[in-house]
Amino acid sequence: MNIGDKVRLVHGKEEGVIYAFLPGNVVEIEIEDGFRIPVLKNEIVTISPVEAQRIRRVQEGVKIAPQSDTIVSRQAVFAEKGIFIAFVSVNDKAVIMHLINNSDWTLPFRVTRQLDQIQSGVSAGMLLPRTSQKLTELLMKDFEAWPVFDFALLFYREGNFSARLPFEKKIKFRAQSFYNSKKQAPILNKEAFVFQLDDDETLKKEEKKVSANLSETLRNSLLGGTEAPKIVVEKPEGVIDLHIQKLSDDFSRLSNDQILNKQLAAFENGLERAIANGMEEITFIHGVGNGTLRDELHRRLSKQQHVQYFKDAQKEKFGYGATLVKLK
Repeated sequence: MNIGDKVRLVHGKEEGVIYAFLPGNVVEIEIEDGFRIPVLKNEIVTISPVEAQRIRRVQEGVKIAPQSDTIVSRQAVFAEKGIFIAFVSVNDKAVIMHLINNSDWTLPFRVTRQLDQIQSGVSAGMLLPRTSQKLTELLMKDFEAWPVFDFALLFYREGNFSARLPFEKKIKFRAQSFYNSKKQAPILNKEAFVFQLDDDETLKKEEKKVSANLSETLRNSLLGGTEAPKIVVEKPEGVIDLHIQKLSDDFSRLSNDQILNKQLAAFENGLERAIANGMEEITFIHGVGNGTLRDELHRRLSKQQHVQYFKDAQKEKFGYGATLVKLK
């Protein structure tokens, strides 16, 4: 069970949505007209999507089958909460990040990532109620180098409703809380590392104050209106040396994994800045070594949509230790 799931009481007629989990195996259920009641977890059952659809049709007055009893329509409970981030394992090396809407809101959204003060887009669109959206794939070995993710959402529903402020939240995932978050992801119905974005306690501690013009900025960026303010990105050099001696003055205490993560972070930073500045090409010096850094760079470049092609740079100048990247 998750926040936003539709449920009914086992020994009663009440139906509603899960609003919060309380101590002592108690669940707070929001029923009609915004009333909330505490119920023991074993006293409720979830309503399947098929059954929920049938109930919705009955409430709209559609006759499902001959019935002798009169159906009294009532106001369906609206799930206000239930927005999650879930990381689903692809294999033991990578995860796919999903944005999940287990509420009844329609959510225009945008997701960006920030690495070394550089902001880059991950995804944007419209998330319908009870749906999910794949955002990006991430490597677990790069966990400590994962960027800060910035989530911005608007809340929409048909008809009259009380307006809600735009929602924005920045998250830097930490190892201890990440590995303790594994459970069944709503909507996806898969084991995943799950985080609730609109959790009350989390919001009290972490929610960032939203600027007054976020609503207009997000609306314009999604609907193609006035352009949002452009972020000035410093143009990188045409050749970036990824040897650790060039990236850190004190690297003697770094492990091999830490060195690789630092080199990959410098690579991502340089590539993103080159793309943002419209450069035609950029060269990364990675050295020969055992080929680990070169192979990882090539793997990432092969998945980068802004890369036209990449190849070994001029051998007479760099030997076999550099890669030239041609950008679109």
